[in-house]
Amino acid sequence: MPARPLDPATVTAVVQDAAAAPSLHNAQPWKFRLLRERSVLQVRVDPTRALPAEDPANRALHLGCGAALFNLRVAAAHQGWEPVTALLPDGSDPALLAEVRLDQPVRADDDLAPLHPAISLRHTSRHPFTHEAVPVEVLDGLSAAALLEGCRLVFPDDWHVQTVLDLVHEAEERAVLDPEARAELASWTRTEVRTEAGDGAPQPGDGIPVSAFGPRPRGTTGPMRDFAQGRPIPGRESVEFEHYPRLGLLGTAEDRPVDWLRAGQALERVLLQATLDGLSTSLTSQALEWPELRWAVREPGAASGGQIQMVIRLGYGPHGTATPRRSVDDMLEIR
Repeated sequence: MPARPLDPATVTAVVQDAAAAPSLHNAQPWKFRLLRERSVLQVRVDPTRALPAEDPANRALHLGCGAALFNLRVAAAHQGWEPVTALLPDGSDPALLAEVRLDQPVRADDDLAPLHPAISLRHTSRHPFTHEAVPVEVLDGLSAAALLEGCRLVFPDDWHVQTVLDLVHEAEERAVLDPEARAELASWTRTEVRTEAGDGAPQPGDGIPVSAFGPRPRGTTGPMRDFAQGRPIPGRESVEFEHYPRLGLLGTAEDRPVDWLRAGQALERVLLQATLDGLSTSLTSQALEWPELRWAVREPGAASGGQIQMVIRLGYGPHGTATPRRSVDDMLEIR
């Protein structure tokens, strides 16, 4: 039985789901192109949304686009299509990261569509989590989810968690002293709520709004980035985070653009599964943005994979706040 045609309304819904993925500073560095005659939906780079100061190699950009690609696959399966995916299909077109062919019905044994409800529920939580332990079987399930996308997810012991926290705090201190990194972060944070009825400017469709900053970590607890950069935020409290948060290290064997795309897909599969498991999550990439610190994030013996692509914090606690998203008209081109 052939799949139904790609109608505009359904493609719009798929792109909206894809764009719900996380990205560094919520920059949303992706574009989508529908090739109707081929029944192909492309995931492409939006170079205007790169972060040269904090992500000079575009590694985080590829991770974000990979996460959007995974959401696209989930949304396509939910709509009844089998998402036949090719990564970096055209070496002469570096902006083209992936093509997803949507001309066949979804497989009977599909494991993507069940993740679809989590797309709208997953939000980064920058709040303290409780001390309730995450069951081993849940952690094993998340590791299995990463393996399905060709990556490894391991959970270090308290000793190595402390090492990672120390590296995160060192990275934060370095960023404070780097004027280019400070300016770039400031350009993607929204400390004021704007309304059309007020100053005539529409609500921004990207970046981190003040409502998603979370409380300021007290002392040196918590691996959270301070989006306020020391600026006073009315009503923002200072709280103590977990001393030994449950961290997952997501790794790949190599460190090429195709590995970054695989890691982004694995990251989103893990985050969606964690959401369905009742967990709250946040991402910690500060130490990974400095090459001389990134190597030390690995566990001794590199048991987590040759290259760490993301540090995931997870646990039980408040769910995150939704962050703005660009309109589909701004992201989707139809040919």
